[in-house]
Amino acid sequence: MATALIVLAAGQGTRMNSDLPKVLHPLGGVPLVVHAMASGDAVEPDETVVIAGHGADAVEVAVLAYNPDAIVVQQAEQLGTGHAVLQAADALADFEGNAIVVFGDTPFVRPETIAKMAASRADGNAIVMLGFEAADPGRYGRMIVGDDGLEQIVEAKDANDAQLAITLCNGGLVAADAQLLFSLLKSIGNDNASGEYYLTDIVAAARAKGHSASVVTCDEAETMGINTRAELARAEAFFQAHKRTEALENGVTMTAPDTVFFGFNTVIGRDAVIEPNVVFGPDVTVESGATIRAFSHLEGCHVSRGAVVGPYARLRPGAELSENTKVGNFVEVKNATILEGAKVNHLSYIGDASIGARTNVGAGTITCNYDGFMKHHTEIGEGAFIGSNTMLVAPVKIGNEAMTATGSVINKDVPDGALAVARARQEIKPGMARKLFDKLKKTKARRTKEAK
Repeated sequence: MATALIVLAAGQGTRMNSDLPKVLHPLGGVPLVVHAMASGDAVEPDETVVIAGHGADAVEVAVLAYNPDAIVVQQAEQLGTGHAVLQAADALADFEGNAIVVFGDTPFVRPETIAKMAASRADGNAIVMLGFEAADPGRYGRMIVGDDGLEQIVEAKDANDAQLAITLCNGGLVAADAQLLFSLLKSIGNDNASGEYYLTDIVAAARAKGHSASVVTCDEAETMGINTRAELARAEAFFQAHKRTEALENGVTMTAPDTVFFGFNTVIGRDAVIEPNVVFGPDVTVESGATIRAFSHLEGCHVSRGAVVGPYARLRPGAELSENTKVGNFVEVKNATILEGAKVNHLSYIGDASIGARTNVGAGTITCNYDGFMKHHTEIGEGAFIGSNTMLVAPVKIGNEAMTATGSVINKDVPDGALAVARARQEIKPGMARKLFDKLKKTKARRTKEAK
């Protein structure tokens, strides 16, 4: 059956004390709302509708970057979670199938949990709610379960003493037939302590009309919501701890795992070695047997088997390292392909370039790729040798087995097998250094005296 994913992402998040919408605060290098959408991918939704409010334009940009086919609907007034879900009704007016409702500020719900909710819905339960056993029920809504399933959910501020003693609490997520969901939401009121339209009131409304309701449970940690900077920091720590454990269990060697930071979708192969103080941004793949040395920063790149990166290296988006390559200390690579066995060892910038197999790039080499308006490409062939402190003024091509002399500024193509020398002739003027030193010393003394 078709499935629609509805993501609630309209809240301002005033307790974050930020101009940035709450759901756009980063966790693992990507916005919170992306985590919620990724969890929902477990049910392979045919439609994704995101309800935005505060900072809707910015939220839309982030949502469409992750899923260009998503529909973003604006909730002009925030009148409660039930009202928020109802904003998706027009976008899904002709949709026939199930709806899964998730929250943009609840990033840790596992895809497996959402799949369990979809399975419960497929088993015939009209309304499926997510619940968890709370260590401290506190402010959470309580789930009232009877002999024939879930009867109602009571918000803590509206609960009596007997209901407050219940530890099975509302996790927020819902699975239901989409049109039934919208019909039930249109029937609920806002006669409660907050004066809001609660999504949870659909349970009592459904039961009143003879529909069944059930609960799927998960670990409390999955329901962690983010409302403050402190909670965001705790969430990041939780995320990183999970990623580190996952990497170690998958056969990755980390000598100081607590100092390694992972991105949302970092992939690291078995027997890779990650040294201390490495940071992974989004979209990084490191193949088996590669080594990422200390204090390196990687994002949007691919590192192949046997490659060595760092220490103190930076790989930016579009960096592609083939097998047994070397990117050494204080080297930056951006939008460049480095083919098998090539080396860029020290203090170099390689941007918008391709470097052939077995080529050696000397220390201090720079591909001068930007003219102030456009980026240009540098191509270096196989088995070439680029002398230290070479400036490659793009667009330029260095042939196979060609060489550039140290300190050269290369702005013309170099044929295969050729040596390019582009530097001024050195001249020696005996005694000139001492004369210059004396002159400068006298000038400094005169200016110091005049200043007094």
